Amino acid sequence: MPSFVDTQKCDGCKGGEKTACMYICPSDLMVLNVETMKAYNQEPDQCWECYSCVKICPQGAIAVRAYSDIVPLGGVVQPLMSSDSIMWTIQFRNGNQQRFKFPIRTTAEGSIDPKNDAHKGKDINNGLLTDEEHDNGFSLAQPIAIHGK
Repeated sequence: MPSFVDTQKCDGCKGGEKTACMYICPSDLMVLNVETMKAYNQEPDQCWECYSCVKICPQGAIAVRAYSDIVPLGGVVQPLMSSDSIMWTIQFRNGNQQRFKFPIRTTAEGSIDPKNDAHKGKDINNGLLTDEEHDNGFSLAQPIAIHGK
């Protein structure tokens, strides 16, 4: 389901020319209504639910209604971004919650040379996923599940 903006929370990123969601949307779907100074998704059918706008919104005003096969009807998924991780909170219909904390990029954009660093020594034909252990001992950080209500 596409992203949508809660107009009660959206402040248009304090009246700038470009909102954070406009900046981050890979499909340029988010726009600012200059009359109301609220952002909105101009083409919901084109949204591919990447959650970029949800994660970057400083007011927490954007949400994505997940498909029922991922999040059952009545469930809620909400990311909260910090400087070193993203905390995903999943609330199920019965009120139970689960939280998952994922590390995020901590290197400057453009600082990694993928031809020399990121894929060094990896065999793309071995059938392992990127975060699975490789023969050279390299593995990506795993998410931390935090259970509770």
